[in-house]
Amino acid sequence: MFTKVLIANRGEIAVRVIRACQELGIATVAVYSELDREALHVRLADEAYALGGQTAAESYLNTDAIVDAVQRSGAQAVHPGYGFFSENADFARTITEMGVSFIGPPPAAIDVMGDKISAREAAEKVGVDGVPGTTDLITDAQQVRNFGAEHGYPVAIKAAYGGGGRGMKVVGGEDEIEAAIESAQREALAYFARDEIYIERYLTKPRHVEIQVLADNHGNCVYLGDRDCSAQRRHQKLIEEAPAPGLAPDTRRAMGEAAVKVALGCGYVNAGTVEFLYENGEFFYLEMNTRLQVEHPVTEVVSGVDLVEMQLRVASGEPLPFSQDDIEISGAAIEVRINAEDPAGGRFLPSPGPLTALRLPNGYGTRFDGGYEAGDEISQYYDNLVGKLVCWGKDRPTAIARTLRALRELHIEGVATTIPADIAILEHPDFQNVEHSTKWVEEVLDLSEISADKGETETDDDEPKVRRDVDVEVNGKRFAVSVWVPESAGAAPAAGGGKTRPRRAAGGGADGGAGSGQIVAPMQGTVVKVLVGVGEEVESGQAVCVLEAMKMENNLNADKAGKIAEVKVGAGDSVGAGDVVVVIE
Repeated sequence: MFTKVLIANRGEIAVRVIRACQELGIATVAVYSELDREALHVRLADEAYALGGQTAAESYLNTDAIVDAVQRSGAQAVHPGYGFFSENADFARTITEMGVSFIGPPPAAIDVMGDKISAREAAEKVGVDGVPGTTDLITDAQQVRNFGAEHGYPVAIKAAYGGGGRGMKVVGGEDEIEAAIESAQREALAYFARDEIYIERYLTKPRHVEIQVLADNHGNCVYLGDRDCSAQRRHQKLIEEAPAPGLAPDTRRAMGEAAVKVALGCGYVNAGTVEFLYENGEFFYLEMNTRLQVEHPVTEVVSGVDLVEMQLRVASGEPLPFSQDDIEISGAAIEVRINAEDPAGGRFLPSPGPLTALRLPNGYGTRFDGGYEAGDEISQYYDNLVGKLVCWGKDRPTAIARTLRALRELHIEGVATTIPADIAILEHPDFQNVEHSTKWVEEVLDLSEISADKGETETDDDEPKVRRDVDVEVNGKRFAVSVWVPESAGAAPAAGGGKTRPRRAAGGGADGGAGSGQIVAPMQGTVVKVLVGVGEEVESGQAVCVLEAMKMENNLNADKAGKIAEVKVGAGDSVGAGDVVVVIE
């Protein structure tokens, strides 16, 4: 087993891996951007090294900076978490060529499965069929037109090296093709540093069902049951559950066996997830995620298997301690992703800012995996996942009831969250009766009256004390120290010698009234494209600007018809909540 592991990630998943390492007696090394100097994963790790920069590209996607931290720390292994470099074969290859273990699959398996086109081909070779699509990368809009003419609309344009709905655009007709290609490529490049895209048929009412697999270096591979992840918005999951409800036993077993075939067919090792679309009793192979999934806790609580522990053991060369016949699924579990987003009548607007208060739920069968504490900042530059609420029950109705109770107990101030929408989903008869699909949240669920506020905020800092626990950086390495400072600059120590941080007020912003012609940014973000020019005539509801916040693109639309009188921003500009971007007269 390793003695020291570097976690090349941040937030909730970095905290999850750090805790698993601590339970196994493994020393942990964190890395952090300038914005994450005070982050929870940094505070929990045994060592921490600065990467520099603010954005992901400048920090957590900076290979040289991470390699430098690996070398300086003497880490024997690197855990990539999910996102960032977790499915990047070049990064995995760089790490392994250093003589350091990559806690994930071999680079060759990432190469095959990281490219969704070669992944389709690999699955077909072992007799697992996917959704009808093309294995050719899109280089011209005519390819999409030809595919649409043959298979009909809608079709999906997807990032070949992406996942989690990033870089995926649904095309409803020919007039949407060019804009969808451009947006998909832009989003894929920003999130995965590659902009290749491909096309496939878009099923109209599918469920998203996935199989968790584990494989070791000794030829063993098992599946740990299935999960349903159909409650989504913008092709990103809101609620996941295990096992997937309403599947016939034969279908459940066939999907599991197909997942193992796919994994063994590409020489897979470590934890991975094979995803399927399920509709009308049929299932189609979708893709394989060559990493730990965000929703892995629901599988853990119904199977009793600690997936991060298994990742560490497999990467250190140990064989799996169980076979397929040993796997037993008990009860039901539901995971709710708590995102810093305002449901805003179904628009799900990012809501970055400081967490001024955070009170977690508790009780039997209740777990919360989080990456923040009160006083921490949810940055516009990273994913907006605050944490994951996971509830187990002896059956699905019990799990739903327990999750609803815990959601109402969970209290967050400073940022708006998806909690009101989560409650609406869990309470709806369609969800409870398993009549929902991946389109259901956006096409059926009525969220018109659902929104979230940021809760009470505080503008006055807590009364400071004379002792302050601080972190200092020496040659890029982080150390925790206690210093005595003037009373006006100190922070009160918590009971037991811990530290508390002053609460900060959440930022706000003006909002243009309906039909005012003052088009404002609803959140902090970066302008990626301006769609109109001065003097141009626009219709009410027409998109005038594209804003990226928390790795999601959002169209800012005209609130009335008229002529563009002023464009106040350009591509690449940063804006704050309430900033006027376009004026219509």
